[in-house]
Amino acid sequence: MDYLPLFFDLKTKPCLVVGGGTIATRKARLLAKAGACISVVAPDVQDELAQLVKSSGGQLHTQDYNSALIGQSVLVISATDIESVNRQVSEDCHARQIPVNVVDSPALCSVITPAIVDRSPLIIAASSGGESPVLARRVRTQLESTFPASYGRLAKFASRFRDAVKNRFSDGEQRRRFWESVLGGTIAEQVLAGSESEAEIALQKRIAAGDVADRGEVYLVGAGPGDPDLLTFKALRLMQQAEVVLYDRLVSEPILEMVRRDADRIYVGKRRSEHTMPQEQINQLLLRLAQEGKRVLRLKGGDPFIFGRGGEEIDLLAAHQIPFQVVPGITAASGCSAYAGIPLTHRDYSSSVRFITGHLKNGEVNFDWQEFVADHQTLVFYMGLVGLEQICTKMIEFGKPADTPVALVERGTLPTQVVHTGTLASMPMKVKNTEIHAPTLLIIGGVVALHKSLGWFKR
Repeated sequence: MDYLPLFFDLKTKPCLVVGGGTIATRKARLLAKAGACISVVAPDVQDELAQLVKSSGGQLHTQDYNSALIGQSVLVISATDIESVNRQVSEDCHARQIPVNVVDSPALCSVITPAIVDRSPLIIAASSGGESPVLARRVRTQLESTFPASYGRLAKFASRFRDAVKNRFSDGEQRRRFWESVLGGTIAEQVLAGSESEAEIALQKRIAAGDVADRGEVYLVGAGPGDPDLLTFKALRLMQQAEVVLYDRLVSEPILEMVRRDADRIYVGKRRSEHTMPQEQINQLLLRLAQEGKRVLRLKGGDPFIFGRGGEEIDLLAAHQIPFQVVPGITAASGCSAYAGIPLTHRDYSSSVRFITGHLKNGEVNFDWQEFVADHQTLVFYMGLVGLEQICTKMIEFGKPADTPVALVERGTLPTQVVHTGTLASMPMKVKNTEIHAPTLLIIGGVVALHKSLGWFKR
């Protein structure tokens, strides 16, 4: 290692910042978060930096740097754009064996500041040793997506029970297994979800019972319309800790690759008139796996509560008191319309939007069509490809102008996305003469006209 990573307790300790500009202010913010007593020396000092000095109890020296100002500092940061000053600060600190950081000059530093993920009391630091700060910041961004802000709350929660666990489990290996089970299971998820009182009751029961193992749980997660970058942080975290995953046909391969590598995968996808596994059987499988103590991921395309039958799947779990979480996903209407450059509402075109399933339970397109022909609304039909001709015909029959703009978004948000545009009158014939690949989303309304100017994806 070029550097030994350490965590420095700076609470109330004197630290000196040389420089009064933007970078110096940024470094002072970091010191203030650590509770340091900050002093600053510079001829000109930004207002925010001066306020940080005042609130920390330090001193502000509006003058040029001299070595006497180092005083009893336990850490010095030089953040000026004058090379000679930075070099002098470094030499003075090295002579006194005081840790010094010179911004963007690794050769002058005895310590460097890493890219930090702050989930206090959990702190994660990433450093490239000054070789590539941008790369370190990219690593930090990836870490931030893995560890949500609520991890700090989880760390504080666990610390309250350390003594109780130590007293209950005298064997160190048992304690390790216990905490691994807790921090990777239902209790931790309750804390992260904000149900800390419930988690506390559950943890106290487990400690009292000496129970090292954890209960099963189901995660009902929306995978979005296809682009893996549209997953939520919470979805990613649960995908990484599930032991079994049940996934649909609409879950794209790149998203499936983000599931924990050693998780068992069970395909339960459905096509029109072709169900790999009936819905009732899926519900029973989720229940059985959870009762076996497994952490089960139910991964569904789009959002599980918007035409995803998610409510049906958790009904049975709730009846058997199986813990579950529901993580919303970006529904196809939002994702596909955004990537197609078609705003679903717009003051000049539409003041409301309807989400409609393209076929009913009996497979027929049968609606109160009169509700759909009003002006200034957008209609979004999920799974509308098969019934497209009947939808367009009925809309015209009930009074919708035949020249109403229509878009059919094919494989929305994926690199293979194609947007087919036309009108209620022309779209059925256009689809007949074009090879279309599912999944598709049908959008009807004046907003479709904006696709030509606002379509940005793959442009």
